[in-house]
Amino acid sequence: MWKRVEAAKPVTPSPAAIVPGPTRGVSRPPVRAGGGDGGVVSIGKSVVIKGELNGSEDLTIEGQVEGKIELREHVLTIGPHGRIRAEVFAKIVVVQGEVTGNIKATEKVSIQDSGAVEGDITAPKVAIAEGARFRGSVDMSPAGQQESDRTASAQGAAPQAQPQAGGSKSGKGGAGSKASGAS
Repeated sequence: MWKRVEAAKPVTPSPAAIVPGPTRGVSRPPVRAGGGDGGVVSIGKSVVIKGELNGSEDLTIEGQVEGKIELREHVLTIGPHGRIRAEVFAKIVVVQGEVTGNIKATEKVSIQDSGAVEGDITAPKVAIAEGARFRGSVDMSPAGQQESDRTASAQGAAPQAQPQAGGSKSGKGGAGSKASGAS
């Protein structure tokens, strides 16, 4: 029973942390159980970040970011006031603001009606809402296939290019005359 009373005592100061008066309008991040893992972090409208941004939590950006954003296992949301000039890598990317740069997602990219993207999108699923603005290209290869296809096509293209290049170099001989005769 003493343990319950002791456990209840740390909970009691929590309401005291809410102080009425001038501090009431101060914005504070929500307190999360579990040390902050799995929560959503926000970057406010007045924040400007230049450089690399890496994280292991879901992120909402309302400010400006220039450089590179990597949240490979998490959700990145660019809010309506967000302005991004960066290469973006995330599991899911939701665009409500503006992104200038390429976006690579392992699951999905969604451009909402207020969103704008200028750059290439690589993701297995892409959703562009009516009213959204997009300028660039879209690659919707399945997530696991994106890199393996590129490797296979690069390896497959190289052997095909070599015989053609070899045939044109030896075009002075019999092989070149057969190819030119077929044309």
